[in-house]
Amino acid sequence: MSTIQRARCRLRAHPFALDAALAAGVLVCMVAGSFVDPHGPHGVTWELRTPDPLSLALMALGAAALVLRRRAPRAVLALTGAASVVESVTGDPRAPVAMCVVVALYTVASATDRPTTWRVGLLTMTVLTGTAMIAGPLPWYAQENLGLLAWTGIGATAGDAVRSRRAFVQAIRERAERAERTREEEARRRVAEERLRIARDLHDVVAHHIALVNVQAGVAAHVMDKRPDQAKEALAHVREASRSALGELRATVGLLRQSDDPEAPTEPTSGLDRLDELAGTFRSAGLRVLVAREDQGPALPAAVDLAAYRVIQEALTNVQKHAGSEANAEVSVVRVGPHIEITVLDDGTGADGHGDGGQGTGHGGGHGLLGMRERVTALRGTLTTGPRFGGGFRVHAILPVEPHTSTAQDGP
Repeated sequence: MSTIQRARCRLRAHPFALDAALAAGVLVCMVAGSFVDPHGPHGVTWELRTPDPLSLALMALGAAALVLRRRAPRAVLALTGAASVVESVTGDPRAPVAMCVVVALYTVASATDRPTTWRVGLLTMTVLTGTAMIAGPLPWYAQENLGLLAWTGIGATAGDAVRSRRAFVQAIRERAERAERTREEEARRRVAEERLRIARDLHDVVAHHIALVNVQAGVAAHVMDKRPDQAKEALAHVREASRSALGELRATVGLLRQSDDPEAPTEPTSGLDRLDELAGTFRSAGLRVLVAREDQGPALPAAVDLAAYRVIQEALTNVQKHAGSEANAEVSVVRVGPHIEITVLDDGTGADGHGDGGQGTGHGGGHGLLGMRERVTALRGTLTTGPRFGGGFRVHAILPVEPHTSTAQDGP
């Protein structure tokens, strides 16, 4: 920080001392000017003279008032203006008491708005100049009268310019702060969305594979003594489900790597092209799954493809966990115009025997249905869930093939 900047900081920290120093400087200039007579009697342009005691008193009064110019700018302007008017009428020739008025007018102009500056400035110039021309000892056309008009106008103009620049700098600073807050809020929003997206994917992966592991482990424990071959087969399914879960978890957590890491995945790892593989994992766990597809056409956007896969995965996982051991599930994927419709039905009675299917309010009211709804809503689609007449549950999702631009990139 330079010496000038340090001096400015100290002066801003002590405004009263700055005003006192300014008042002292103005007083010195006025007293020095009061000893000079520009109209000497011997034809000399400049001569010394003895100032009038009343003029000296008015100078001291005006300079003292300037100390309070920040606290009461209009009152100081009125006081200094009155002193200048008195001096204009009584002085011969006038001492420069009007210097106090110029400083006070500058302070008022820098602290108020432009209309107020115009009104106060015109009033001050009119009163001082008119008084000097009409009641002063000098001719109305004297250069001192014209100088008084010019100096008061300069004070008002300078104060308005300072105020305008200060307002401009403040507007730029506020705009920069607002832009910074906007960037921070946008960053926090993106972080929250990314956390929600990763949490949703982790829930889908963990819920699906852990449900399969739980079922197969239960089968293995039940038949371990009597049918070891079937127990080995169930344990093999457990190992396969665990391997798949680890693979998907590794791909999801890989999103948290640095953006310049070449191993970080950039595309969704799951989609409807893996639907048969998904159904096979549930069939191996004992759930009877029927898949029907009529979705020929151009490839789906990555976000839509992933959302459709996750909806089916979560729906079948809920059927596996809650619909009962005798439940059957039907999955249909149909492309209708600009939309793709996903339907998952089951005929389960529910683990509690109430017939609300695999995803009723008794068991599926947690994060499963909420995650499905968030995925579908993020793509501007619709999700309908509810129990079926006669038992079972129905999940129906309609996804637009071309989602909204702001959400089309919403991937895992």
